[in-house]
Amino acid sequence: MTLGMTGFHTAIGECGVAWGDDGIRSVMLPSHSELGIAGELRKRHGDGEPLPPPSPIQQAIDRMVRLLAGESADDLRDVAIDFGEASDFSRQVWEITRTVGPGETTTYGEIARQLGQPHAAREVGQALGRNPVPIIVPCHRVLGAGGKLVGFSAPGGVHTKIRMLHIEGAAFEGQPALF
Repeated sequence: MTLGMTGFHTAIGECGVAWGDDGIRSVMLPSHSELGIAGELRKRHGDGEPLPPPSPIQQAIDRMVRLLAGESADDLRDVAIDFGEASDFSRQVWEITRTVGPGETTTYGEIARQLGQPHAAREVGQALGRNPVPIIVPCHRVLGAGGKLVGFSAPGGVHTKIRMLHIEGAAFEGQPALF
């Protein structure tokens, strides 16, 4: 199996992507790590090689760049993802999260209800914390009860979540987006 990886610039900073024969395996949001995106990709995917992305991967990168620049309301639902050995529960959480479009939000509890497990909001949050492909599985669009901004395991934490929601024009915590 081929495992490639590359970095790409976005409006929120340098991001990275790793892919295999079955689709994108991970997306990395900007990091303040001394390793930088290239180093973080190597750390996470030591068996991967820096490669020019094949056409479908480059198209996905271009779409993510436009989305993060606020130039597109692309939901990226058709981008092929390789979830690897993830649990069925995590896969279900991620697939439901993919249905939340740009500028929209939902809650951990709502996803739990859609799964038929209304008391599993915490477990939904844990699955989203393990999301290997933020942006494509838009975990930043998932809020706490009452629209509260809680939890975001990506570098920058809730600040990154707020920035991404603002770019998409989402309203949260009862407030309209700033721009």
